[in-house]
Amino acid sequence: MEIGESKEDVAASLRKVGYLADPTTAATVLLAERLGRPLLVEGPAGTGKTQLAKSFAEVTGRRLIRLQCYEGLDEARALYEWDYRKQLLGIQGGSVEGVFGESYLIERPLLEAIRASDPVALLIDEVDRLDVDTEALLLEVLAEFQVSIPELGTMRAAQRPAVFLTSNNSRDLSDALKRRCLFLYLDYPTPEREAEIVRSAVPDLLPHLVDQAAAILRSLRRLDLRKVPSISETLDWCRTLCVLGVEELDDAAVDGTLQVLLKYQSDIEVARKELLGA
Repeated sequence: MEIGESKEDVAASLRKVGYLADPTTAATVLLAERLGRPLLVEGPAGTGKTQLAKSFAEVTGRRLIRLQCYEGLDEARALYEWDYRKQLLGIQGGSVEGVFGESYLIERPLLEAIRASDPVALLIDEVDRLDVDTEALLLEVLAEFQVSIPELGTMRAAQRPAVFLTSNNSRDLSDALKRRCLFLYLDYPTPEREAEIVRSAVPDLLPHLVDQAAAILRSLRRLDLRKVPSISETLDWCRTLCVLGVEELDDAAVDGTLQVLLKYQSDIEVARKELLGA
């Protein structure tokens, strides 16, 4: 299924699955889909980067394959490895020449996406957490949509997967990687946009609380916190207000629910001082 013919179509399609994309996001997703280019989405943690890839997959009916990046991730976990136990059994059974055949190959996310016969979306999540050397593993995949396996040769994609890479900007990515991608930056939403997201995701929240909640989030994100509240934490907080039956966001209501938004006691104390004068 195609995502749409215009950025307005893309925004409408994503909205149907609960993702509210601004015009820039919708236009960039459309370009990535039309040009068959990977999309690198950068920005602070918790701004909807991963959810964008998930929503795209849901809208287009693609199977989502996710590679969660972390420090120390190597080729065996990202690309492929051999089933050594099965190979050993094969050797013991006298099958020496065939132990590097297809039946002994274990696909990891990158190879799985390349070899998929059905439409897939490949999410390479938090690519900035990779070591610089491991980042080079991605270049062949993103440049040619192929993987070279010495024992089996080069495996090329039967159809191009839609590729999303996310980065929290913990380090600079290489120019070579960025050249292969379209670029999108997702920042925290404006209060008006956050209010729109809340209305969509938490329709039971009293209308007059929506704008108040968005304003409080804007104030919190201006503070020097160890962890700024994400959009998902905003929604958790708003759902909490519904569960507790809060009708006014007074000091007592905010103070009693800050632990839903903030995950460090030092941040809670800073917020109490700045927002409540406590």
